[in-house]
This record gives sequence, C-alpha cells and structure tokens, in this order.
Amino acid sequence: MERLEDVRYATQDGVAIITIDRPERMNAFRAQTVDELVACFEKAWVDREVGAIVLTGAGDRAFCAGGDQKQRAETGDYGPSASGRMQLDRLHRLIRDVPKPVIAAVNGDAVGGGHVLQVLCDLSVAAETARFGQAGPRVGSFDAGFGTGYLARIVGEKRARELWFLCELIDAKTAKEWGLVNRVVPAAEVLPTALEMGRRAASLSPTAIAFLKHAFNTDTEHLAGTQRLADEGLALFVTTDEAAEGAAAFSEKRPPRFGRFRRKA
Repeated sequence: MERLEDVRYATQDGVAIITIDRPERMNAFRAQTVDELVACFEKAWVDREVGAIVLTGAGDRAFCAGGDQKQRAETGDYGPSASGRMQLDRLHRLIRDVPKPVIAAVNGDAVGGGHVLQVLCDLSVAAETARFGQAGPRVGSFDAGFGTGYLARIVGEKRARELWFLCELIDAKTAKEWGLVNRVVPAAEVLPTALEMGRRAASLSPTAIAFLKHAFNTDTEHLAGTQRLADEGLALFVTTDEAAEGAAAFSEKRPPRFGRFRRKA
C-alpha cells in the first residue's frame, strides 16, 4: 500500500482501524481519499490477523461529510486520483463484500455520501452529538442505489424519503430509534466501544461470520445493479448546469436557485 495522505490505517487487537483524516474539510472525501479507503479495506481483507474493521473520522466534528463539494465547485470534479476515477462504487462493494464485520464509529456528523458509508457498515456506534442525513438534492447530487434502497430497508420508506426529500439532519437519539445505529454513547467512548465490538467479533469463528454476512447481504444484493444504473446517471447529471448550481451555491454559502430547472411535465 502506497503512502497515505487522506486516510490513516492501524491495527489493534485483531481490529483494523481506518480513519478518514481530513478534519479541515469535515472529513469529506475527494477521489484520492476514496482510492486510499479502497486500498485500506483491501489490506484489511487479506490480513489474516484482522477479524473486524472500524471506520471512523478524524476529530470530533464529523464522521464524514460526503463528497468534497468545495473541490467540486473549484474543479468541476473530485480531483485527480491514481485510479483515474472516483471509485465510490468499489468502496461500497468492499464494505459489503469484505468477509469481516465493518463497524462505523460515528464520531460526528455523517452527511450525504458519508451517511451512506455508515449505512452500509454492518454495525454503527454514534456519539451523542452526531447528526445524520442526506444532502444530495441541496448540492446537486444524489445516490439512487444503496443510499436509497438499502436506507429504506433499514429505516422504512417514509423515513428514507424524509431524509432525502427534506435534507434535514436528525440527532443520534432519533437515529437509534429509527434503527440507523446500534448504540449511542458519549463522544469519548465512540472509538473504544467500536473497538470492543470489533474485538468481540474478531474472537468468533471467521468462517461463520463470513457466511452470515453474505447471507444478510443476499436479500439486498439486487441493489448492486441499481447502484450501477445510479452511478451512470449521476455521472451524466454532474455535468449539467443544475448540478453546477448546487455545487456553486454550497461553495458560496447561499441557497441554491433550482427553480429554472423544474420541468413542466
């Protein structure tokens, strides 16, 4: 694995700890960040000493704020990467497919694509101060794959639509009531709790855990095809003036002016 700039990787007691390390950008990811996350998950997959994976963010403000909208407003994309593309689809697949439990240690706000990451994790521990929600329609983006279909499976159709159609954040207490997270703890206890859960999972039969994870995923595996369609649609959408307006409004800290893009039929 090449030198990491946006992500930190460590192991402790059989648990891999993957930390998005861009606190100055609310741990928002650019294309390089996603490349590094992919490399870390692949490293944890093949390490026979690792039995579980914890995903978290640096600092106490944000777990992950999704795609870096400042980068997008500046360059029209999410920046250069060694892979030559934004590998978010591959990252989503790795979180689901790695035959080890992935635990989100949600140390702060999980918003947009960052919220989708924690939704995809097998288990989630949240700080009492964490907030959760989607932001795509506000910034000219969307996730019409796992970020909608799998989210609806977890919290129900009405609540999933509320998160996407209103783009309002919910607190950690509500997130637990909705089934978005497993546990809510004081901020200082988020990572220790996630690590303890990881150690517990790592002490169990790895073959049993792998089969169980794949079995749980089978019921929603059709969403992988939907995700591919959504990714292709999003790749087209982000080149439009409508998407550019969302990114510009975010960067300029003003309400977006989407009215002119509304279709008559």
